[in-house]
Amino acid sequence: MELAYIPSPSHGVLYLGPVPLRAYAFCIIIGVFLAVWLGNKRWVARGGRPGTVADIAVWAVPFGLVGGRLYHVITDYELYFSPGRDWVDAFKVWEGGLGIWGAIALGAVGAWIGARRMGVALPAYADAVAPGIAFAQAVGRWGNWFNQELYGHETHLPWALHITSSEGGRVPGYYHPTFLYESLWCVGVGFLVIWADRRFKLGHGRAFALYVAAYCTGRAWIEYMRVDDAHHILGVRLNVWTAVVVFLLAVTYLVLSARRRPGREAVVERGASDDPADGESDAGDESAEQAEDGAKADLTKGDTAEKAGPEDAATETDPEPETEDESKAGLKDTAESGKKG
Repeated sequence: MELAYIPSPSHGVLYLGPVPLRAYAFCIIIGVFLAVWLGNKRWVARGGRPGTVADIAVWAVPFGLVGGRLYHVITDYELYFSPGRDWVDAFKVWEGGLGIWGAIALGAVGAWIGARRMGVALPAYADAVAPGIAFAQAVGRWGNWFNQELYGHETHLPWALHITSSEGGRVPGYYHPTFLYESLWCVGVGFLVIWADRRFKLGHGRAFALYVAAYCTGRAWIEYMRVDDAHHILGVRLNVWTAVVVFLLAVTYLVLSARRRPGREAVVERGASDDPADGESDAGDESAEQAEDGAKADLTKGDTAEKAGPEDAATETDPEPETEDESKAGLKDTAESGKKG
């Protein structure tokens, strides 16, 4: 008799009338909201506009879901296209089966499209959302618990997972809760990225690369514990090889990026400001500058007038006095015109 274990839910679907509410889907949705919320806070702290992360996520999330499902279907095609299987099941995402490798790869394409439309550099955006993605994965893994999937070898440890379902070739028993191991590992990765980003001022995509490298480290040993069917290369599961290759690529990027582009981006989004009234204040400043220039011009004119003195003022207003000869000529002309008249 087992004294302690992790029980599995008897079912992962609740029905609201005819509408099924699937726990797996809710875990993914909660993870997405968590990633966007944290990413937005980090983006604004870096000098970006509020809402930019969500606007880009509108592109990244659908691409990520499609990419995650494609990776799973391609690497486990026999589950959907073998004799006796129904290929329509390949579209039933709610039953589980999202490969993180495909989700990140195609999600990055969607993020690139969204970032380009917003005029934002993708590496800076990736750095902002990196820890949020790790936390989202941690939440999403609990969807596997509801589906009674992604468990490891048999064990009698106090935290063993009790599998009760026999669907899909499952054998009821007590197993390593690899879904829980990966969830906890992702939480640690998220906090690691936050700490390292604050400590070393990571920029130009290096925070995201650290997330990828750290996640792959844990995924490799957790994947090695799993007992579900998978393709093998040289006796090692395909996802272990994938984790190793992606880890090496991430570390290489970290090293090369630090050498070529040290430091962090000074500006992550052009025209962004912490104060929404900056536009008004800029206009006010411009008007103030114009008024100040006008006042300076008036003062300059006043100073010139003062320096000119009363003699110059008389010159401008009084005509020059006539000479004696000019006065006599004027009297003579007057007399002659009087005679003619």
